[in-house]
Amino acid sequence: MTNMAPKELENWLQTEQSQAVGDSDSGESTGHQSGRRIVKIKRTKKADLTDSDYEHMNKVTGYIKRHTAQRPNGDVTETPWRYSLMNWGHDPLHGE
Repeated sequence: MTNMAPKELENWLQTEQSQAVGDSDSGESTGHQSGRRIVKIKRTKKADLTDSDYEHMNKVTGYIKRHTAQRPNGDVTETPWRYSLMNWGHDPLHGE
């Protein structure tokens, strides 16, 4: 379900837009934390992935599926909805 390359996601996570969306108790949103972990997982050889990595990616897939179903009407280019999905490694505008 993720469609952003590790470097693309890594660069996105450094932007103000990325850091401005999502719920946070610790100063960093859950989605932003997830994005950092997704980068790490995508750079890991499949044979070296842990059960925890697979559990996280199942969580990511579920989030992306639920969130994409809530797509708002109109242009979503600069919306918190898109930015939140991008923190989870999925740019809904890829391929449009």
